[in-house]
Amino acid sequence: MTRSPATPLPPPKARRRLRETAALTQTQLADRVGVTPATVRAWESGRTTPRGRKREAYAKLLKTLAEEETVQAPEPEPESKLEPEAKPQTQPEPEAKPQPEPQPQPQPQPVAAPEPVALTPAQAFDALYAFSAPALVRQTFLLTGRREQARESVERAFQAAWEHWPEVARDRDPVGWVRATAYEYALSPWQRLRPRHRHPEPPPADPGDRTLLNTLLRLPPRHRRTLVLYDGVGLDLPETAAETEASTPATANRLLRAREAVAGRLPALADPQVLHRRLAELASNERLRAAEPPTVRRGGERRARLRTRAAIAFTVALIGTTALTVRTAPTHYEPPVSPGQAVRGVPQRVAPGALSDEELELRQKLRDQVQDGPERLSPRLE
Repeated sequence: MTRSPATPLPPPKARRRLRETAALTQTQLADRVGVTPATVRAWESGRTTPRGRKREAYAKLLKTLAEEETVQAPEPEPESKLEPEAKPQTQPEPEAKPQPEPQPQPQPQPVAAPEPVALTPAQAFDALYAFSAPALVRQTFLLTGRREQARESVERAFQAAWEHWPEVARDRDPVGWVRATAYEYALSPWQRLRPRHRHPEPPPADPGDRTLLNTLLRLPPRHRRTLVLYDGVGLDLPETAAETEASTPATANRLLRAREAVAGRLPALADPQVLHRRLAELASNERLRAAEPPTVRRGGERRARLRTRAAIAFTVALIGTTALTVRTAPTHYEPPVSPGQAVRGVPQRVAPGALSDEELELRQKLRDQVQDGPERLSPRLE
């Protein structure tokens, strides 16, 4: 079975130019194609490429915009290649008066384009934080159902991004880097061991939002994360699989199971478009605020200093323990002392005193016997 060739698409810059020429916003174009604005932004930046039916619809829309741009553009007037026929002259024409030579007009000097201002690392980090932090906090709230944990997870992720800023700044998708780190921290099993996790937070005020949030929290963490990324954030299937570190078939299976679980409890959310809108409403109805960028940067730097000092203290303690061990350790082998054993047949030691009759008899017997063994035999001549 052979696949049909994919529908050709213009380059990413041309896609954006066609949309801007038609005076369409990314949200309006996303509604016409049936995707989210984040997906359109990824298509126009070249970060992702549409596939399947979305690709066909997107290519058809871009073709329509290109045709409208061609129709609206003024057609150049064709130059006449025929010269007027010469008329017979019956009378001499009067001599033309000399026209004054036109004075040369001053040409406008080209204005140099302003050079782009290079941002410092702190300014670039603050811009990234201000752009993506509020949305990331709302998305993380859908994963955890806890407002403070969502805010803390996003702050920890940005602190990690500040520590690895050269790597994050060169990444194709810095927001995706931070989002993956925040989700990993929010869904960590160690969060259950914290004392704050034992105290539940007040649920949403709206009954529909409360039911939807409880349905999400009942899903397994991997299924919940896949559903939020695909139907909440608007990533396509390959991007969701890459961010969750799973294969595309496994990610599709998780997404289908998560949708079935949600639709089983809330049949009105069986439509993916309705589910996407309800997830956005649930995240937007909560008052979730993120800290200021300088505060996050200072917190990350302070945490890095504490870790560095702890590592130095541990290293110094390890070196001191090693030196003490080398100083006090024996320099030669000392065999272990064997455990004592009881010896039978030896009389117990008693204090000196008068000897008993038996002891006197034994002493006399020992004295009478030859102490040096048997007598020595001397050879005699017979």
